[in-house]
Amino acid sequence: MSGAPGDCGIEALADDAWLLRFGARLDPHLNARVHAVAARLRQAAPEWLRDLVPAFASLGVFFDPAADPARVRAELLALADAHAPATRAPEAARIVEIPVAYGGDCGPDLEAAAAELGLAPAQLAERHAAGDYVVAMIGFAPGFPYLLGLDPALALPRLATPRTRVAAGSVAIGGAQSGIYPRESPGGWRILGRTPLALFDPAREPPALLQPGDRVRFVAVGAAEAGFDGAAR
Repeated sequence: MSGAPGDCGIEALADDAWLLRFGARLDPHLNARVHAVAARLRQAAPEWLRDLVPAFASLGVFFDPAADPARVRAELLALADAHAPATRAPEAARIVEIPVAYGGDCGPDLEAAAAELGLAPAQLAERHAAGDYVVAMIGFAPGFPYLLGLDPALALPRLATPRTRVAAGSVAIGGAQSGIYPRESPGGWRILGRTPLALFDPAREPPALLQPGDRVRFVAVGAAEAGFDGAAR
């Protein structure tokens, strides 16, 4: 990895892609800088830009294969200069409310997780819903949001034995993060609840409900209000 202004590094990801690296740890400030640079690139809209893929502390930048890679690299480093604003203004981030039915069949791990944390299930649900989350990146499955902003006191290790089947819409804790399963799949995160919202729909534009940089607020609702009949599986 070669150096860049400030603490940013850049390396070739493919013949038509550069990878900007801002660090190597899970840090909200680094992630905020990733999204700030991504927003700056979208606003600048250089003619060579084809796609942006934000991650926790890096940004994949895909460009027109006909463009000069050296010129693209130079422009990227200029846009990622450490002297530019480090974060987007809070009002610039989209806020998405996610209704969640906590506990019961919708949240099969809520009681055990609460006991492990020394809380009542209702307390865990309330504290989880009170968080102010940011979509750090999308990964694992189409539309799966990795959410930063979990109360550190609620961090829980993943299950020792992952489930072979997790219901679509399951809202969970995995380590120091929260996330939402967009479709039925195997998974080892602690499931606290479930949302009726479709996190990914290929017929929708864009297909993913949540985008990197979005802010997420969970809203506790009853299972009946969420449209569940008490069976999450």
